[in-house]
Amino acid sequence: MRVALVTCAGGPDVAEDRDLPGLVGALNAAGVEASAEVWDDAGVDWGRFHLAVIRSTWDYSWRAAEFTAWAERCGKLTRLANPAHVVRWNTDKRYLADLAAAGVPVVETRYLAPGDDVDLPDGHEFVVKPASGAGARFAARYTPDEHETAVRHVRRMHAEGFTAMVQPYVRAIDSGGERALQFFGGTLLHASRKGPVLAPGTPYDQRKTAHPGLTGWTPTADELAVAEAALGAVPGAPDLLYARVDLVDGDDGRPRVMELELVEPNLFLWLHPESVPVVVERIIEAAGR
Repeated sequence: MRVALVTCAGGPDVAEDRDLPGLVGALNAAGVEASAEVWDDAGVDWGRFHLAVIRSTWDYSWRAAEFTAWAERCGKLTRLANPAHVVRWNTDKRYLADLAAAGVPVVETRYLAPGDDVDLPDGHEFVVKPASGAGARFAARYTPDEHETAVRHVRRMHAEGFTAMVQPYVRAIDSGGERALQFFGGTLLHASRKGPVLAPGTPYDQRKTAHPGLTGWTPTADELAVAEAALGAVPGAPDLLYARVDLVDGDDGRPRVMELELVEPNLFLWLHPESVPVVVERIIEAAGR
């Protein structure tokens, strides 16, 4: 049985995948011929694998069209997890509008596509980030007094072809953080909590720590219910090998979806080593289907 764990080439703007070496080793120890493969390496024969699991393709967000085209090609040559149509839907954060339409509580979001008027809030703190983005790239937090700086930020994204997202800054992140609920093979794997990522005054083009102060977390019943509702609202009810639901508390104290990560979520296995055998077992099951 051959399994590819799909990653990206290293670089100064790409975070290290701390989980990857250990997961490759654990799969090999279980009798799988596992290897880490770079998604845009033209020399990789994806057809030789029984399963390709997207793990840390963390450079995809600036090359989303190229990446989704690769997923379509790879999915025709082998079983791809998650499937290519899920990748295409989830690489554009306008999926939050789909979740909201399905009744899932999400962080209020507006989208400004290239050519739209740059209409920004003037009565509260807000966040601007790209609709195709990862690791807080091109994201920043603004006060109403920083309106002109935020306009330049949006226009920079528009000039590069990106749609901007505008969200109110969720104040509860400062006290309650953001919770990441990880699912693997359809069931909860583990959960984590991280502190706020966007500090006031940090420029949008400055590299940020994507997961500050990460610790283990025990999700509440409300958090589990919202996460499961989000997964149930994915179009087509696809077979998801993995998923991460990022939650924050709204002004009413109830959890809301900040992001639904179905492409390349960091699993934080280094923080939850007890989950490694479960991940290995479920990858083997998926490869054998």
